Amino acid sequence: MAEPRKSPLPASAPTGSPAGAPVAAPVGTPAGAVQPLVGDNDIGLPYSGEIGTQLREFVVLSRAFERQVGQALAVNPTDLSAMEHLISAGSLTPSELSRRLDISTAATTLVVDRLVALGHARREAHASDRRKVVVLPAAKSVAMAVGALMPVIGGVATVTRDLPPEERAVIARFLSRVLEVYHGALDGGAAGAEGNGDGTDTTAPRFRPPAS
Repeated sequence: MAEPRKSPLPASAPTGSPAGAPVAAPVGTPAGAVQPLVGDNDIGLPYSGEIGTQLREFVVLSRAFERQVGQALAVNPTDLSAMEHLISAGSLTPSELSRRLDISTAATTLVVDRLVALGHARREAHASDRRKVVVLPAAKSVAMAVGALMPVIGGVATVTRDLPPEERAVIARFLSRVLEVYHGALDGGAAGAEGNGDGTDTTAPRFRPPAS
């Protein structure tokens, strides 16, 4: 029988270590100290240690939580992204929403139709240009979305408050650099690319609470 293919993503230990085994600490390393980033895997991906493992888990959990919020609101991922943009902006024209979702105007019309049918949004005439229509989020749906997000919003706020200022500064710098890596990869991969126009949001940010 052929040996199962190994995952290209390194686990918490270098390739060749027993499953679940921690990275061995150098002699004299204090207990609990952060281990050096060693142990590239067998296909050449750099090993980023426990931090890399936790970042990947964070991405997976974020997606799962986003699905949970979508289920609570009975919307699909694209409609949830549309709600995020509407909540953040307060109101958007269909063309503005189309650009933010990076989908066609026809697909955006279907998204808005679904949100209106569910009571999550409504259409109104533009305040200064009666030829235009704006889409606004329903107040009750904003409250539902924020309520669904509160376990994470409140929990992260509590964890952040519990950290001393110097640790918060270190974490903020690290996360800023990680964000720069992601932005750089997206900018490079998206050069010349266009939205697929089929109603799938490929560029919208993860769901965020409305700005305070």
